[in-house]
Amino acid sequence: MSKVKTYLLLRHVRIHNANAFSSPLTIGFPAMTAWLGAMHALERKIRCNEALPSIRLKKLAVSCHDFDLQTYKGPGDYVNSVIITSNPLRKKGSSFERPPFIEEARVHLTVSLLIEADGLVPGSFSLFIEKVAEALRGMKIAGGDILAFSPFSSIKDSMKSTSTCNSRILLVDEDNEKDVRRAIRSLMPGYVLIERRQLLRKRQEETEHKDTLQAMLDLLALHYKYDDEQDTWHLQPRQEKGWLVPIVTGFKGLTPLGHVANQRDASTLHRFAEPVLTLGEFKMAHRFEGIDEMMWQYHYDEDKGLYVCVNEQMGSSETDKGED
Repeated sequence: MSKVKTYLLLRHVRIHNANAFSSPLTIGFPAMTAWLGAMHALERKIRCNEALPSIRLKKLAVSCHDFDLQTYKGPGDYVNSVIITSNPLRKKGSSFERPPFIEEARVHLTVSLLIEADGLVPGSFSLFIEKVAEALRGMKIAGGDILAFSPFSSIKDSMKSTSTCNSRILLVDEDNEKDVRRAIRSLMPGYVLIERRQLLRKRQEETEHKDTLQAMLDLLALHYKYDDEQDTWHLQPRQEKGWLVPIVTGFKGLTPLGHVANQRDASTLHRFAEPVLTLGEFKMAHRFEGIDEMMWQYHYDEDKGLYVCVNEQMGSSETDKGED
């Protein structure tokens, strides 16, 4: 028996000044916790409406169309510098000085989001997209402002048309290949971020690396070879194909759950945590066979203190392997 799933497609969401410091070790694409956090925030805003109390936004895929990291590399520079805002001078005695600042890496980007929705019935489609559009106008994603997004198609056109140029609701029959390909095509042209935790784990096993970070650096490192005859250096191809990147997918608890002095919310348990860094890959959307291959969802492991976003299937014996 075929199963029809409902997806919310948000096309060409333009985000200004999103946070590019995804962890103490990485700069670039915002962490997956930011994207799923935005999905969760959107769900909570929608559920405030009395007619939409059962809405659940469960999974999400992110396709990046444009990426403008706010860094600068001048002629002869070896590293990039972060472009920061210039704050007004402050008075000091009879002169003025620059106020102290904290470097904040920012990025302007355009993405499309495909979100799996549950608890949505055809009679509430119009109200749903109205509330989604209303919520997006007042939201932030990864700390960045939403400047614009493709307008929603009318419900009448959305049910009849197969176009995915605008934001819309997609009804996808998992057994219908045309439906599946249409949903995947809706994220083109762009690169979809997925998890490659299994590749990192495989690398650790091959090299017997106890340090996960070192295994990741081995996969990401670029190696050059010197050519004596031509007196030049040549970039060597990586052993693993694909656009591999380090990504942050969540947090790992460092202390037991409890209460600490001066915590913001005295009624909520508190714990110190550190970011979970693993391996990811940007992949063109048309290379996926199924929608679930692109989708991210929350995963909580109470025994190991892991609060992570996952794209690959989590095995019981490998929940924290391939992560650092």
